[in-house]
Amino acid sequence: MENYVVSALKYRPNTFETVVGQKSITKTLENAIQNNQLPQAMLFCGPRGVGKTTCARILAKQINDDNKSSDFSYNIFELDAASNNGVDDIRNLIDQVRIPPQTGNYKVYIIDEVHMLSGQAFNAFLKTLEEPPKYAIFILATTEKHKVIPTILSRCQIYDFKKISVTDIKSHLEKIAKKENISFDDESLFLVANKSDGALRDALSIFDRLVNFTNGNITKELAYKNLNILDHDVYFETFELIIKNDITNCLLLFNKVIEQGFNGQHFIDGLCLHFRDLLISKNSASQVLLEQNENLKTKYIDQAKIKDSSFILNAINLTEDCSYRYKNSKNQRLLTEICLMKLCSIESIELKKKIKILTKEEIYKKKTKESNKVKIEEIKKVEKVEKVEKVEKVEKVEKVEKKNISGLSISSLRAKKDIENLNIAKQKTTTLSKNFDSSFNQVTLNKSWNKFHEKLLTKGRKNLASILAIAEPEVLENNEITYTLTNETNKIELERNKIELLSFLKNELRNSNIKLHIKVNRLKEKTFIYSPLEKYEKLKKINPRIENLRKEFKLNL
Repeated sequence: MENYVVSALKYRPNTFETVVGQKSITKTLENAIQNNQLPQAMLFCGPRGVGKTTCARILAKQINDDNKSSDFSYNIFELDAASNNGVDDIRNLIDQVRIPPQTGNYKVYIIDEVHMLSGQAFNAFLKTLEEPPKYAIFILATTEKHKVIPTILSRCQIYDFKKISVTDIKSHLEKIAKKENISFDDESLFLVANKSDGALRDALSIFDRLVNFTNGNITKELAYKNLNILDHDVYFETFELIIKNDITNCLLLFNKVIEQGFNGQHFIDGLCLHFRDLLISKNSASQVLLEQNENLKTKYIDQAKIKDSSFILNAINLTEDCSYRYKNSKNQRLLTEICLMKLCSIESIELKKKIKILTKEEIYKKKTKESNKVKIEEIKKVEKVEKVEKVEKVEKVEKVEKKNISGLSISSLRAKKDIENLNIAKQKTTTLSKNFDSSFNQVTLNKSWNKFHEKLLTKGRKNLASILAIAEPEVLENNEITYTLTNETNKIELERNKIELLSFLKNELRNSNIKLHIKVNRLKEKTFIYSPLEKYEKLKKINPRIENLRKEFKLNL
């Protein structure tokens, strides 16, 4: 039996042209070799299985390729830093560097997984890496660049290898399948490419496994089964049930998935990815991001047209939230089933929200409209009444004036009297309007002030009357009046009745621009002390009946 060679080794690239998915890096290295501008220290970093070590070996071979007859394979030294990461291993390497090559122009040192070196090993390597011999080239490879110390990074020219695209991996697998006479369909190779997550070595390993499982006849159904991937048709069917609000069949479909050996996390993550693919399928510009075969692309584009973007976004939010909470959930199956129920109820939930919003808006608008209508009607009523009253007055006057009044009859005498009263009222109104903003002085102010004081006494409002009798108001410029009190309590009481006082003064003084300032003299409040006799006299002045009370009860006040 011949020794079997896996595809990852059998089809390992020997030239830069055959390297898959790293064109920018291979082109840079080729130009550096041709122009003799190759750096002596390089760092190849990137994910696993993307061609870092392969490119290092091709580079080491090509820089010594000038001497065709010589065997220069021993000029290439590989060190696995994962297992040789001590300071002694690096010292042995440094000792080898001191010896120049016997054949060829360069000695190439490839250190794989360089991030695994210890701190002492890194420090021992620094000086050699900074000033290597002219014939020594160091190629460091790592999957975790952030773990390499900055002093090493600063001494290297860094090449970042990227994940290989699904399309490139699928094309490479197709070439190998044709060479090996293996039958396949496009969707199965796309599944392998997607499963490998950008690593060509992983894709070739999966491909070999599929070839053995299918006896060289790879189909979509067998690929789904062997790779432990849920068929895309399951997600297309789930979406169809969701848009029909069919909770029962949606839960039954999920139960079938569980019976096939898949867990809820696997199903819900795949469903979230399905919604993502639907969303990017809605726009022709973003359809480039859909890494699927043509048949699946068409399916996604057709299904994406059924619902709008907001529906799909809501579905993504629900599935993403379920996936996030899945690990910490005590009942994971129930969590997934509740998520599916919510997905089937998206439309009804959105409809209820819209109804609630509309109802609130309509109620508010209705209330606003009704209140405005009532206000308008009230205003119209008031205006109508005023208009009617004016019209009635005018008509009454006109009738009286037009009436042929006889000087002898009683009715004529009454009519004459009405006319005279109307004329007098007109004259008074005219006079008031002419003289309403007339000026006033201290004397007229005092008269009006005392008049209001007497009015308060007649109404029995003695407390406010006593406050107005404490001092005299003072006239200032610009129709302003100031009144000074002795304490804050009196000020508060007068402020309460300020509007009434002002309206009285404006009417009496025929001036609508009067302003009243009420102040408290703190010093006066402290020093203003009445003697007992003065207090009695003050009280007697406010209420003369106190004297009658004293005499009747023979009080010694």
